[in-house]
Amino acid sequence: MVSTESILAFAAMALLVIVIPGPSVLFVIGRALAHGRRTALATVLGNLIGSYLLVTAVAWGLGTLVETSAAVFTGVKLAGAAYLVYLGVQAFRHRKEMRAADMEAPAGARRGDLRTVLDGILVGFTNPKGLIFFAAVLPQFVNHAAGRIPLQMMVLGLVPVAIGMVTDTLWGLGASAARSWFARSDRRLSMVGGAGGFAMIGLGVTVAATGRAD
Repeated sequence: MVSTESILAFAAMALLVIVIPGPSVLFVIGRALAHGRRTALATVLGNLIGSYLLVTAVAWGLGTLVETSAAVFTGVKLAGAAYLVYLGVQAFRHRKEMRAADMEAPAGARRGDLRTVLDGILVGFTNPKGLIFFAAVLPQFVNHAAGRIPLQMMVLGLVPVAIGMVTDTLWGLGASAARSWFARSDRRLSMVGGAGGFAMIGLGVTVAATGRAD
């Protein structure tokens, strides 16, 4: 199976990639600014699930498709980009409906947790940064002589997911704390909600423009 040395080496590389904010981090920040801490944490959970589903898909063949087909990469990328823009537009459209009192409203009254998690799963699964990293880097750390390559990749994939859980949560809590200060004024809260929407729209456009490393 996977050696301890391979896990540590992969963890070091994953940490270097994860600490540089990418689409997932910016998405969490945008949701935190637009909807608050609970939505940010639910988004983190969804992102982690989506990222691990991406690991699983790469382990069982998607990685090979991405390496050989620009169409597959482009399709996954544009799907995620379009959804980010859609969520950003929705956040911006409803920015004036936010009120300081909503900070204590029941989760169901603000936004369903399940829907939020599903949003995060889709964005995590279609994250071009994650797709490129897992497809290009993950296979380099498996022990081909030991066999069970997909299983080894799935075990290794738990490492960046664990790191992302910590870092994304910290980003989400930090952004939601800033939002709490803005929530002291309904006007400021509306402005920060709109900023979160614009951030997601900009992120969607950026993701759409992202090319393959080759």
